Amino acid sequence: VQLQASGGGLVQAGGSLLLSCASSRNIINFDRVAWYRQAPGKERELVMSRTAGGRSFYTDSAKDRFTISRDIDRNTIYLQMNSLEPEDTAVYFCAAESNSRMFWGQGTLVTVSS
Repeated sequence: VQLQASGGGLVQAGGSLLLSCASSRNIINFDRVAWYRQAPGKERELVMSRTAGGRSFYTDSAKDRFTISRDIDRNTIYLQMNSLEPEDTAVYFCAAESNSRMFWGQGTLVTVSS
């Protein structure tokens, strides 16, 4: 499985970005899809995830600002990020889980300027 993340960039505080993650496998077969991030000097953390059954997990920092979604026809997972803050600056990674195995995309850098 290959996951290709894109959409990162430089944005001012308060702005929005849409991250995309294209999968080489039909995403409907994944048990869970997720977005993680790793800020400079910090450990990688889960930002949001969504199970095949539709259950979502949000971290406190992402709640009410970020939305995870998927387009089955395009085999793509999205992370819509609004009201971005400098603290959101990080490399963002998409991930997918199937039969307890995790697949990772390469990161895409998001930089939020104050």
